[in-house]
Amino acid sequence: MSAPAVTVPPGRASPAGRLIAVNATVCLLLLIQYLLGMVANLFVALPARHPGAGASDYFTGSASGLAWLISDGPAWAAAHAAFGMALALAALATIAVTWRQGSRTATGTSVLGALAIVGAGFNGASFLDYGHDFSSMIMAGLWGLALACYLAGVLLAVRRPSPGPASADGPARLDAVNHGPAPAV
Repeated sequence: MSAPAVTVPPGRASPAGRLIAVNATVCLLLLIQYLLGMVANLFVALPARHPGAGASDYFTGSASGLAWLISDGPAWAAAHAAFGMALALAALATIAVTWRQGSRTATGTSVLGALAIVGAGFNGASFLDYGHDFSSMIMAGLWGLALACYLAGVLLAVRRPSPGPASADGPARLDAVNHGPAPAV
């Protein structure tokens, strides 16, 4: 006996489909951010003197440095910084979506991914203010952690069981493409 089909109203994605879409979107945004960061790293020379450079107070220096970078700084670095802030907002939205789905593991990967994105942003601001290479290295490492978290979120959503009773062959599985029960193997 197989599990009953999961009914999804027309025009709405299943819970697993929403998780796949949200996590895959953040992965795509992270890849775009990576490319912007590479272009900025290879082709942009930040001036040694700009608002926030060498600030004694990290937070006010970072705020004035980011404001300068986005409004008057080199275009590729400005795009990288602005896209990074938008990415942090997308990461917070991902936490909200996974929280509503009820999976602690999916929520945990979203929270860890968001923390990695925010941490990368803080290290990017530190690199802007002080120019230390290790800030850039930490930013890249946290980018990798964030990407791994959101890829894990995609995999968790694909493997997510459908609600309903388990079949005689084992727990019910959800076919993520068709949003219904997976065919018996």
